[in-house]
Amino acid sequence: MWLPALLLLLLLLITLTILRLLHTHHTRRNQIPISINYHFTRRCNYTCGFCFHTASTSHMETPSRAKDALRLLAQAGMKKLNFAGGEPFLYPKFLGELIDFCKQDLHLESVSVVTNGSLIKESFLRKHGKNLDILAVSCDSFNEATNVRIGRGTGDQVKKLYQIAEWCAKYGILFKVNTVVNRLNHTEDMNVHLSELKPFRWKCFQVLIVEGENDTKQTLRNGHDFIISDEEFAQFCEAQGLMAKSYLILDEYLRFLDRTGKQPSGSVLEVGVKKALESVFWDEDAFLERGGLYDWVKPESKACGGEGRESLAW
Repeated sequence: MWLPALLLLLLLLITLTILRLLHTHHTRRNQIPISINYHFTRRCNYTCGFCFHTASTSHMETPSRAKDALRLLAQAGMKKLNFAGGEPFLYPKFLGELIDFCKQDLHLESVSVVTNGSLIKESFLRKHGKNLDILAVSCDSFNEATNVRIGRGTGDQVKKLYQIAEWCAKYGILFKVNTVVNRLNHTEDMNVHLSELKPFRWKCFQVLIVEGENDTKQTLRNGHDFIISDEEFAQFCEAQGLMAKSYLILDEYLRFLDRTGKQPSGSVLEVGVKKALESVFWDEDAFLERGGLYDWVKPESKACGGEGRESLAW
C-alpha cells in the first residue's frame, strides 16, 4: 500500500524540481538590467586598503563607444545608471558628457555618481547638476586619522564632505553617503555628523573580499586586514545582505562582471545585452531585497537649482 504513495510523492518532487529549474531558466533569460553600475575607470587617487575594484588596468572606452553601449542597455530596460570607478572625477570631461547624454538623449529616470569627493569642483555641478539625480560620497570615518589609516585622503575628507553637501543642496542634487564598515571604524558613532549632513540616504557596506582584487598579498590591495565579523557589522548597522551578487557591474571594457568567480561577459557592444546578461550571475531577488529599487529621482522642485516649475511659467 505504501509503495504507490511513495512513488507518487517521488513523482511530485521530481515535477516540482523540474518546474523550479524551468522557472529559474526563464527568469535568467528574461532579466531586465534596470539598474547598472558603470565602472568606466579603475584608476583612483586614493589608496583604500580594502578596495575591491583596483587599478589593475588603465583601459577606458571612448565616449562614442560608451554611449553606444549605454544606448543598448537603455533599449534593454535600464532605468538607472550609476557611474563609479576607480574615481570618476579623474575624468570630468568624460563623466560630464555621459551624464548629460544619459538624461538628455536616453532620458534615464536616474543618473548618479559614486565618488570619494576629493576632486569635485562646484563648476562641474553648476554645469551638469541639472542632469545628475544623486551624488554619493564615500565617507568611512569622521576622524581624519582613521581616514588616513584607511587610505582615504590626507586629512581633509570631512571638510570636503560638508562642502559637497552644501553644493548638492544648492544645485538640487540628492546627497548620499556610502560607508564601508571595517576593522578601523566599526565602533565609531557617526550619528552627530549624519544628523548635520542630512543625506537623503546613508548606505553601509561590509568589507568585501573579491578574488584577484583584494584577497592576497600579491593583489594590489589586501582587504583581510580590514574585515569584520557579521556580528560586528550587524552591531554597526542593519545588515544589507550580500552585496556582490546583487549589483550589476559594467566594467571598463563594457562587460558585466560575475562575482561567482566566472569570467566576465562579452562586451555588450559585441554580444548584445541579452547574451551578456545570460552569461553572468546576477541575483535579482537579492537586488530587490536590499532595497535596490527606491525613489531615485530627485524632486522636480529641485531640478533647476532649487526653483520650482512655477518660477519657469513664462
